[in-house]
Amino acid sequence: QVQVVESGGGSVQTGGSLRLSCAASGRTVNRYAMGWFRQAPGKEREFVGAVSQSVANTYYGDSMKGRVTISRDNAKNTIYLQMNNLTPEDTAVYYCVADRSAIAAMGPRVGTVDDWGQGAQVTVYS
Repeated sequence: QVQVVESGGGSVQTGGSLRLSCAASGRTVNRYAMGWFRQAPGKEREFVGAVSQSVANTYYGDSMKGRVTISRDNAKNTIYLQMNNLTPEDTAVYYCVADRSAIAAMGPRVGTVDDWGQGAQVTVYS
């Protein structure tokens, strides 16, 4: 089991940028792919993207593709979500996850992903 804790949420103006961090702990952290989901009020959880255990590969969902970059620092057991050109439609709670699936399979596994963080609120105002 892996514990993940998000940080860096907050409010930003439309067009702005924000970077979230996710610190992971556990004996087998480096065996897990890690990624991000988000959930807006009244909507289902949505896959944002993921990074592989080896850091070599990333995979992004359609919702924010082209505006986000996920990176991973295995020395710090931390992943990052860099979000750019944000709009009010990006307002949501962003969740960090750790999962043993392949990164391209993580999105459909939203109901069975191994470990979730508590979430970080991101609010984009116009």
